[in-house]
Amino acid sequence: MTSVGPDTGAARAAVVRRLREGMARSVLSFPLTSFRDDGSLDPDGYRAYVAERLAADPGALFPACGTGEFFSLDEDEYRQVVTIAVEESAGRVPVVAGTGYGWAQALRFARVAEDAGADALLVMPHYLTAAPQEGLVAQLERIAAGTRLALVAYQRGQVAYTAESVRRIARVPGVIGLKDGHSDLDRLQRTVLAAPEDFLFFNGAATAEVQARAYAAVGVPAYSSAVHAFAPEIANAFLAALHGGDTGTVDKLLRDFYVPLVELRDRVPGYAVSLVKAAARLRGCPVGPVRAPLTDPSPADLAELKTLLATGLDLVGAAL
Repeated sequence: MTSVGPDTGAARAAVVRRLREGMARSVLSFPLTSFRDDGSLDPDGYRAYVAERLAADPGALFPACGTGEFFSLDEDEYRQVVTIAVEESAGRVPVVAGTGYGWAQALRFARVAEDAGADALLVMPHYLTAAPQEGLVAQLERIAAGTRLALVAYQRGQVAYTAESVRRIARVPGVIGLKDGHSDLDRLQRTVLAAPEDFLFFNGAATAEVQARAYAAVGVPAYSSAVHAFAPEIANAFLAALHGGDTGTVDKLLRDFYVPLVELRDRVPGYAVSLVKAAARLRGCPVGPVRAPLTDPSPADLAELKTLLATGLDLVGAAL
């Protein structure tokens, strides 16, 4: 088991500070993982792609998470992906690697992420089985006890913490925040009020900009942006308008780009990732196809995506 001591506590506090600063400044970036046409990992393509994401000034980098197809990576591929993200970041922004499945598997990936130099971990929902609140808390306790890295819990799918459970996990050494993917704002408001003031929260809805104003109203202004993975010009323009109180620009981007993107995304299971990857390919990014069980968009949906992407870029004065 990994040794946890005073130096670990100081390192985690530094990660919280850096994440808080990044969340206030910019969107959180979840890079795609680059594959070749035969499905093998493309480390060189991934390195170039991550460098482009970093040049677009995210608040933090989250490699090998849901958008990065963590669920399809073996440990060696995961090691390469996280290592490249850490190397390219070079300390400019925090690197929060994905981990998940059961606690034992999560710790295997956590130790790889430690060795690769990640700053923290996003603990994605466990595999398959619904679980009571006591078990959800125990899962995080087991992972936290076995890693030096700070943990951000991710509630989505079968994982939904009560306000009391969030109170409990916030007391677990190393658990520093919560990413919400349920968009149950009544429940989230209760959770935010129950948590300590220094506990981090961010909006992790599939297309978070659509609900950004609603999340901010309950005290969760920070969010991850899937659009940053393929059109950081649009993501950054939206954030600037949101922070600047430019309601007209926010509404236009929502009406003409984000809401139609959500409608297209909702047509096929898995499009939350495969549409993002297809859009990145349309921009010339070396990300390749998705891996099974995901499927790439149909020709008709791809054509619609291309038109929609051109509209969004035109709205912010960028080129396809």
